[in-house]
Amino acid sequence: MENNIIISPSALACDFAYAADGIRKVYDAGAAYLHLDVMDGLFVPNLSFGPDFIRALRPHSKAVFDTHLMIVDPIRYIDAFVDAGSDIITVHYESCENVAEVLTYIRSKGIKAGLVIKPKTPVSVLRDFLPLVDMILLMSVEPGFGGQSFIPSSLDKLREARAMIDASGCSIDLEVDGGVTMSNIAAIREAGANVIVAGSAVFRAADPAAAVKALKGEQV
Repeated sequence: MENNIIISPSALACDFAYAADGIRKVYDAGAAYLHLDVMDGLFVPNLSFGPDFIRALRPHSKAVFDTHLMIVDPIRYIDAFVDAGSDIITVHYESCENVAEVLTYIRSKGIKAGLVIKPKTPVSVLRDFLPLVDMILLMSVEPGFGGQSFIPSSLDKLREARAMIDASGCSIDLEVDGGVTMSNIAAIREAGANVIVAGSAVFRAADPAAAVKALKGEQV
């Protein structure tokens, strides 16, 4: 059976001075997605990059650009991130005044829409939006900074989300982001995640191709 696990390395872990080379390297290693964390310093206590950085990277990678907006009132910037080359835009349940409106607008631009929740937000809030999403993202750390440890209760939330998706009959990917390591990846896959965000585990691996295979659960 074909492995349906997708690896989405976080661009925050790349060397920004050589970002184009880095993202080509991880794509060639088998990472089909590139995770792009956009932080505004308001919704989360950190700043990262905006659409200009994504636009600059776009010619250098064939990867699916998986753009995660950790920003206040994200509908204001959907057009800019679509124009920059995003293939998926994921927005936070907690940051939208009208979640359905934002998701519908993203899809109206011809790309995929995702919905993400923080660790303390219950999975149940996602239920009403399942027909409007292509991907659900569960944060397994508090968003804002890389290098945090995986919150163990995230496994239960992944199982709950996977059961909800399966029961809905909708075709929805389940993504996890935060603290993913080689020691917990098997449990994460078993809990139902099929899109895995990893940063240094791929970008800083001595053998990125081996790292991607290990994360996918394939023989190295």
